[in-house]
Amino acid sequence: QVQLVESGGGLVQAGGSLRLSCAASGRTISSYGMGWFRQAPGKEREFVAAISWTGGSTYYTESVKGRFTISRDNAKNTVYLQMISLKPEDTAVYYCAAKYGSRWSQWRGEYAYWGQGTQVTVSS
Repeated sequence: QVQLVESGGGLVQAGGSLRLSCAASGRTISSYGMGWFRQAPGKEREFVAAISWTGGSTYYTESVKGRFTISRDNAKNTVYLQMISLKPEDTAVYYCAAKYGSRWSQWRGEYAYWGQGTQVTVSS
């Protein structure tokens, strides 16, 4: 069993930056693919970014490419999402998730463990 706790969300002006953290406990995440998803009010949860177990492979949804960077520190059992040039449309609750297997995935159904989420609000 893996427990995930996100932090680092908040209110920021458009063009600003935030770094989200996802701290894992219960088991080491070094053998898990990890991902970030987000859910805006009235919308379905959508994929944002994912990273393989070594961190050597990453994948992003088109709308965040060049602005968001996913990374991981397996020694700290933590995954990060660095977000720059934030836009109002990035406003959402951001969730961290872990999947079995070493590879990343953009498919929500492949993730077995989820955090409770952290709110990101970008004002215009």
